[in-house]
Amino acid sequence: MYRTSFVFAALAAAVLVAAPVRADLTEGLKKGTPDIKSISAMAFAGDGVLLVGDPAGAAVFAIDTADTKPAGTDAVKVEGLEGKLGTLLEIDPKQIVIKDVVVNPDSGNIYIGVHRGTGNDATPVLVKLDRKGKLSDVSLKDVKFAKAALPGTPKGRAEAITGLGFVKDQVIIAALSTEDFASSLRTIPYPFRDADKGTSVEIFHGSHGKLETNSPVRTFAAYEIKGEPYLLAAYTCTPLVKIPVKDLQPGKKVKGTTIAELGNRNRPLDMVTYTKDGKDYILMANNSRGVMKITTDNIDKIDPVEKPVPGNNTAGLTYETVKDLKGVEQLAKLDKERAIILVKTDTGGYTLDTIALP
Repeated sequence: MYRTSFVFAALAAAVLVAAPVRADLTEGLKKGTPDIKSISAMAFAGDGVLLVGDPAGAAVFAIDTADTKPAGTDAVKVEGLEGKLGTLLEIDPKQIVIKDVVVNPDSGNIYIGVHRGTGNDATPVLVKLDRKGKLSDVSLKDVKFAKAALPGTPKGRAEAITGLGFVKDQVIIAALSTEDFASSLRTIPYPFRDADKGTSVEIFHGSHGKLETNSPVRTFAAYEIKGEPYLLAAYTCTPLVKIPVKDLQPGKKVKGTTIAELGNRNRPLDMVTYTKDGKDYILMANNSRGVMKITTDNIDKIDPVEKPVPGNNTAGLTYETVKDLKGVEQLAKLDKERAIILVKTDTGGYTLDTIALP
């Protein structure tokens, strides 16, 4: 018995010695005040590091929130969110524009990217919502951060940066480009350095019946297929495309595989992946087709959509509409079983709520 225990202990020690240890993602960040000019997409990388897309400044920031202590497991619901943000930021709620909502996986707190004001006078603000429902302004003065410029990104366009993600120590950015291929995906190795030329992505757009290079990625999520990291990217009108992360090389032109056509006259808004009852799903919010629960069955071998899909017809992966979820503009996983949603109400206000993943 002793010898067996000793052998297992030795093996375990060897594994621990051999296993690479990931560096703290806050290492290499420098103290200062980031010159963020706007906020579009946001994402957490880990270790409390928040990624912020700044289309006005054609840049991406990594910011140490120093928020890594678990904040509890309470469900969160805030009705009249725009009014409470207006009170916090001392501005008319009508001048509040909510740009993105994300969950810090280290603490469980929720971060809201806000524009205080509209048009050229808008000021970007980060707000934290804790698990007790308390809102607080996140100060960006003298924080640890890094900045990566995105050359070739049109400055000032609100949709110049539409998505951010963190996969295998790489920051992935869905952004417009001034090149002939307007739709690009860029990767930046972490720790930050300025982005190289992006990967141009061509897709077959089923509802348009043709290959396209100008449609921007509206939202994306990372997902492993047979152990390999992929991006699942959704476009307007609504192709869903899989792209191997390994193909995202600077200056390269790639063709994504269209695995679903989910209907025309529709814009995807946000998406997450999750597991329920042993199966994986994609949950996607849309501006005109509600919230879709999309199956990933046969995602590795499904025939690509390569022929026109006219009208309201669909093809490829199948989905069901979650009828109880209406007006959803933002989605984020809260934990393995729940998500938070930002809902625009019939009166034009906003409610942030917690739901069970369907």
